[in-house]
Amino acid sequence: MSSDKQGALPSPGEERVGVGSSTAQPQATPSAGREWPLWEVFVRSKAGLDHKHCGSLHAPDPKMALQMARDVYTRRQEGVSVWVVRSDQIVASDPGDKDMFFDPAEDKVYRHPTFYALPKSVDHM
Repeated sequence: MSSDKQGALPSPGEERVGVGSSTAQPQATPSAGREWPLWEVFVRSKAGLDHKHCGSLHAPDPKMALQMARDVYTRRQEGVSVWVVRSDQIVASDPGDKDMFFDPAEDKVYRHPTFYALPKSVDHM
């Protein structure tokens, strides 16, 4: 990188060269020529509530993803906590496996509280 670009964000596929580095050329990464990784952003609006997915963004690293998420998704200080997760690190069920994952609970009698009588003191359950 030239000296006028010091402190600037690296281009996709480049890393910043450290201050005591012997070379001023950016180092290519395996993602050279591709865009930055995609990050999913989750924001907690108030203490005690759960984090909600609010969007996605591209960033070169976790620190930058967190800063960009803060700038984009909490501009009006509506959040108390921000999570960023690389999209390629999320493991999700396949919609084709819906029956295996979410089959009805009627055939699982052990999930129903029918094997014991509730005392009158907990009749509201």
